[in-house]
Amino acid sequence: MRSYALLALRTDRLLAESGGGTMLIYDGPDALRSEVAAPEPAPPAQLVEECDALEADIPFEGHRAACLTAQLTAMRAMVRQVDGADVPFPEHARQCLGVTVDRQPEDRFEAAHAQLSAALPSGPGPLAGRLHAWQQSHSVPVDRVADLVRSAIAETVARTRTIVELPDGLDIDIGVRLDPGPHRGHYAGAGRGTMYINDSFPFNAADLLYVVAHEGFPGHIAESLLKGVHLAHQPEHAVRFMISPPFVVSEGLGLHAQQVAFPGDEAQRWITDKVLTPLEIPLDGSDFAAIHDARNALWGAWGNAAMLAAEGRPDAEVAAYLKRWALLSEAETAWALGSLRTPVMGTYVLGYFHGWRLLQTWIDEPDRQSRVRRLLTEPILPADVV
Repeated sequence: MRSYALLALRTDRLLAESGGGTMLIYDGPDALRSEVAAPEPAPPAQLVEECDALEADIPFEGHRAACLTAQLTAMRAMVRQVDGADVPFPEHARQCLGVTVDRQPEDRFEAAHAQLSAALPSGPGPLAGRLHAWQQSHSVPVDRVADLVRSAIAETVARTRTIVELPDGLDIDIGVRLDPGPHRGHYAGAGRGTMYINDSFPFNAADLLYVVAHEGFPGHIAESLLKGVHLAHQPEHAVRFMISPPFVVSEGLGLHAQQVAFPGDEAQRWITDKVLTPLEIPLDGSDFAAIHDARNALWGAWGNAAMLAAEGRPDAEVAAYLKRWALLSEAETAWALGSLRTPVMGTYVLGYFHGWRLLQTWIDEPDRQSRVRRLLTEPILPADVV
């Protein structure tokens, strides 16, 4: 799969140099990275031709071939977008993500707003103001964030072990780093990784397990660790383009990860005992699980805003939409608007809502743990869970 790895690395270089940032999870040989970094970047037309040639000559069949085809289709679509192809945004996103991307009706967000209103402490003023006040009331002192995240990592790893078998003798060592970028988890192999926590905004204690479960266990780091073991015989899975159909499934698992590891109100009870009470943050009767569920639904508003941005709507209109429906603050809106205007992030953000919705009913079955184990250890495409 050397040709596939080289193509993915060259595609990622093109995207990064176009302002989209790196979009590749790469666990292949370092020598190939050096080989791609040395020469002039490959032109988009050449990358498209290489995608076509590889797809026409995939050396295996069945589901394995379907997974590789999905990666190649996504890469080709992103290269064509960077090259200025005139493809309607919903069709471009479908090629990348493997799901039908449609504008979400605002009544879906109205229902999420009603759920939020009932879950937040009662109070005067608009819903967005109440949400931001609730977030502020749960802010963690910055010098305590890293230790709390480490404690949450230990708890989520222990709970993940009750769902899926982690490799025997593997010492899980996940470091914590405060960073101005978005929350994210990086797996470096051999049980080691890093969880990056955004310190551009105050950290909300109520989001602790929501973030750590998503980025770590049983979310992204756990998935990378386990698929590295279970799919070692399929080396193409060590080279994964993030904006692709498997990414949609991964983000769906990430957004459901807290509820998988902490059913019902278990997350809120753990946070109350381990975080709120020691930090003397008053209990206010809010329902953390309902708040997180509603906010997951509001990723659909981000997707609608991405479509508005792709249509060339003015910044003021896109910003107003994000404030009205996603309930973002001024600072959050400024950050989101800048992100959605980049060449790839408008497509990237669609994976959150569609992944969450895709798994919402599929994962909520009596054999939930078996299904979660499949998500963590097998190559799964959106079509596999419809």
